[in-house]
Amino acid sequence: MTTVLLDGIAYGMILFLMAVGLSVTMGLMNLVNLAHGAFAMLGGYVTVVSIERFGISYFLCLPLAFLVAAIFGLVLERLLYRRIYERDHLDQVTFTIGLVFMAIASADWLMGAQQRLVELPELLRMRIPILDTSLSLYRLLVIGVCAVLALALQLLLVRTRLGMQLRAAVDDRRVARGLGIPVPRIFAAVFAFGCGLAGLAGALGIEVLGLDPSFPLRWIVYFLLVVAVGGTGTVSGPFFASLLLGIADVAIRYWLPELGAFAIYAVMVVVLVLRPHGLFARAG
Repeated sequence: MTTVLLDGIAYGMILFLMAVGLSVTMGLMNLVNLAHGAFAMLGGYVTVVSIERFGISYFLCLPLAFLVAAIFGLVLERLLYRRIYERDHLDQVTFTIGLVFMAIASADWLMGAQQRLVELPELLRMRIPILDTSLSLYRLLVIGVCAVLALALQLLLVRTRLGMQLRAAVDDRRVARGLGIPVPRIFAAVFAFGCGLAGLAGALGIEVLGLDPSFPLRWIVYFLLVVAVGGTGTVSGPFFASLLLGIADVAIRYWLPELGAFAIYAVMVVVLVLRPHGLFARAG
């Protein structure tokens, strides 16, 4: 039981880190970005290349993956995404799913179609006894990093001037500009930060999620599940939704493997029947 719980928490934390940027852009920026998983894939490949070709430490690859994904996100936001903020959601979905297929083709051409893994440092392979089981330091690192980032993001959106400016810009961009709020720069910064978090999640989650060119399509369903269950525009919603879905998915795979991925969809249906707007989102 303890093993299932801890593995589910670690898995859920990775889902949270990948999905929270999508939740914020959908809820606060009103942007449906189905290409969000491509930035997680980018962070994973940055980690693979950095370790295999340049011998960079895995611990240094984590901030590097965040930085590269954030820079790519910022460039694409300035060149492409800013042009679709005012478009309807169908246009946004069509545009971003096209970016997904471009990312898949690029990854296949540059990195090959095979599954890629990284060898974790010996330190992270050590196991720590916890109650009646043991947990690797790698999973403890995942849980710790994601928990700290969740708290930091919540404080950033609720308690800082940037968070207040972002919410004001979302409520009424024209009024926000009239008050001197640099709306385009705030949107660009938030979008790039969300992409960086996805890149960090891709680097952290290689051991759990694997990595190949189909990554953005394979995992975008899980990102959307987290956003749907947790609600958009918040940090706490995706956080608890990720834990719920992660623990449920791991528990079913341990005890009822014949059900496959059915359980996670069943949990989503139950939650949405009880809370149609998600766990923490407000109606409308």
